Formats: sequence, C-alpha cells, structure tokens
Amino acid sequence: MPTPRELLNEAKSHIREVTPADVVDLVGSTIFLDVREPDEYEQGTVPGAIHIPRGHLEFQVEGRLVDKAAPIVVYCAGGIRSAFSAKTLGDLGYTDVVSVDGGFNRWKDEGRPWVTPQTLTPEQRNRYQRHLLLPEVGEKGQQKLLESKVLMLGAGGLGSPSALYLAAAGIGTIGIIDMDVVDESNLQRQILHNLDRVGMRKVDSARKTIELINPDVTVETYDTRLGADNILDIIDGYDVIVDGTDNFPTRYLVNDAALLKRIPVVHGSIFRFEGQITVFDPYVGPCYRCMIPEPPPAELAPSCAEAGVLGVLPGIVGSIQALETIKVLLGLGETLVGRLLAFDALEESFRAFKVRRDPECPACGPNAKPIVIAEYDDLCMPHPG
Repeated sequence: MPTPRELLNEAKSHIREVTPADVVDLVGSTIFLDVREPDEYEQGTVPGAIHIPRGHLEFQVEGRLVDKAAPIVVYCAGGIRSAFSAKTLGDLGYTDVVSVDGGFNRWKDEGRPWVTPQTLTPEQRNRYQRHLLLPEVGEKGQQKLLESKVLMLGAGGLGSPSALYLAAAGIGTIGIIDMDVVDESNLQRQILHNLDRVGMRKVDSARKTIELINPDVTVETYDTRLGADNILDIIDGYDVIVDGTDNFPTRYLVNDAALLKRIPVVHGSIFRFEGQITVFDPYVGPCYRCMIPEPPPAELAPSCAEAGVLGVLPGIVGSIQALETIKVLLGLGETLVGRLLAFDALEESFRAFKVRRDPECPACGPNAKPIVIAEYDDLCMPHPG
C-alpha cells in the first residue's frame, strides 16, 4: 500500500504548482478555490475565493464551477490538500488548474491580500442548509438575502404568504406598512394573524409571527397610511417592494415613487378566483402606467371586500411574489419583468402575457416629464352624473 508521501508525490506528478507571487495578480479576475475546512476559511481567505471543503469537492464542484476550461487556482493551508484537489479536478475534466505551493499560510506570510469573510453561524448553516445545497444560492446567496431589505405593502391576503416565505428564506430586514387591525373576517386568508390577535394592529401581529419564524429577521413596522407625504421616506433604502395593495390610487403612487427611487416592485393582485403577478423594474421593463395608463372607474374595479375572494388564492399569488422577490435579489433565472402571469383558480391554469414599455408612457417614457409625487384618490372616484 502506498504511503501518504508516495500518494502526494503521485498527485503532484499530474499537476502544476505555483507560488503566491505567480498568481497574486490574478486575484479578482481568476477563480480561486479554497479547499480548507470551514473553521479555517472563517479565519481568512483570498478575496473573492470560492469555498468548497476538500471532502465535498467531488460532490459540489461541477455544480458551482460549470466552465471546465476556466483557469482555477486552488489552495489549502499548506499545499497538500490543494495538490490532491487539483489532481481530482483534472480527473473530473478541468483543464487549467494550478495548486498554490505553501498554501494560504505562505500567502499570508508573504503579505499577499486576504480578507476575513462573512460567514454563517452553525445555527444559520443548519437553518438554511437546503439553500446552501443549491449552487445558484449557496452561502454567498444566503448572505445576500440576510443583507437584503424588502418592504411589504400590506399585511393582508397577499402580504401574509409573501412575508412568511421571505422571513423563512432569511431576508434580513422586512418592512411592513399597514394601518388596519386584525378582524375575524381576515382570518379566512390572512395567515399572518390568528384569533388571539383580533383587534390587534396588523403590523404588530405580523411582527410577532415573523419573529417566531426566524430570529435572523429584523421587522420594521409602519402603522400609517401610505401617502404622497411619506412614501419616499418609507421606501428609501429598501431593495425590493412587494405590492399587495388593493386599490388603484396607491398602485399609481407606488409606481411613481419606485421610479424615482429606482426600486423594483413585485406586484400582485387578486379578484374572486383570479390572480395576477408581474415585476416592475424601473427603466428596464415596463412600469405600472405602461400596463394600465388610466385606472378604470371605481364601479368596474370592486375590492375583495365587495366582490369576495377564494381564501387559498392569495396564498398562491403571494407565494409567487415571494419567489420573484428572491429571484430579483439574487439575479436568478427569468423574472416576470415584461410579463404578466395570470392565474385562474377555476381552470387551474396559468397564462403569461407580454407587457412592453410604452414609449409614450407619462411616467417612464423617454419624453416623460419629471415625476411629481401626488395623491391619486380622485382618479378612482365615480364621476358626477
């Protein structure tokens, strides 16, 4: 049986070794792969390095490093594990791999650049382990979620499932604006609340539920009416707005403010057995005014309180809003920017419709006048006579 030294020499005979000086100028432009254990990685790493412990390399690397022709600089603490790792990568078909002789210890001793990475706690690794297994999310993506701020417009039918799933996903800050109290009639669909909280302010009930789901989440509450006088201050600093409002004046107000602040809006709406979801990304895709230039008369746009809604429907629509929010934050897949997803619960069918930017849009078009934040309540009032 070969000795460890013989195995190492065998591995080194199939790889290329470099010194820190040979590759230091490649930091930021080339893949650096750290194969040390998590506790070693947490003490310091090469800036921008990808971390895959040596014991997980064969199972994870092909999902995280897709381009097998891309140059890879692999290192460990002293150069032994990285030599074996480089040999493994070669066996897996990676064609341009080098191992750092002397590893990270030599790198630090020679004064090369390094950083202390932001890492998840053991409790967080356990909580988010299913995210960490996804190459598209991983630790970097989970850190991004924990650093993100999402504002929920409403703690009702759509805001409830959205907030629950975003909290569970580890969104670091969730803001909730709602000026209502919990009523028994809400409980058929507003799953943030329960019977014990009837009469409680909705924002306070929402905070209690979210904090019980995930202690990583900071909840900011706004027990106030969203209006022209406060919207810019409230939305400032948020990365995404989840719109669960149920009236046209607020939707136009949110649209204009989001354009000014350049904050994406994940829009959802429900009516009886039907729901719609889209994403408005300011000046990238269409805005709300591109889709609906003018609001319909009030008598043609009854609220859920007037027309009713199947209790499960907001759970479906709100969950998709949460999904789109995470995709926007992490840059995953194809979001609903430029598409309207319509769901019919009676047919159990989804249909997607293209929504294009309107070159004549008075809000986001190239010839649009400067946006003025104003109240739009009069737009939806029935006309006299």
